[in-house]
Amino acid sequence: MMEVTITCSECGSAVHVHPDATGDIAKCSICSHETNVKFNADHEKGNLLCCPLCERQDFYKQKDFNRKIGVTLFVLAAIASIWTYGISFIILYLFDLLLFKKLGSIVICYKCGTIFRKVGNLASISGFNHEMHDRIVYSDHDFKGEQLSH
Repeated sequence: MMEVTITCSECGSAVHVHPDATGDIAKCSICSHETNVKFNADHEKGNLLCCPLCERQDFYKQKDFNRKIGVTLFVLAAIASIWTYGISFIILYLFDLLLFKKLGSIVICYKCGTIFRKVGNLASISGFNHEMHDRIVYSDHDFKGEQLSH
């Protein structure tokens, strides 16, 4: 079953919900703020065609790894490279390769940042596109699920 993580607009906490077509509210467990969501039968089946929060169809996929941890590991490897003559970067590369093979992918909505795990139609979703991101976030452009083509 698909798992959805919404960011609470009041306190910034993660609100974890499972799709339920009968449910229309996601409640934050920290501040009790309620967010309107619109789940449908596709969401219950695990297929992601539109975002239940912002109702947009523009998504990208990436590996399910915390970026802050990745940057921290790189900084530690850079500091350690002074004493290891760069061997720490090789160790970090091997660790990163292992994580890349082991970790699954998540899907993220370009518009609202909602995170989706265990998506059934993952193969049909493309990776991150900087131009699409900028057009959606800064110009409110709606690609309606189509990839940007030149």
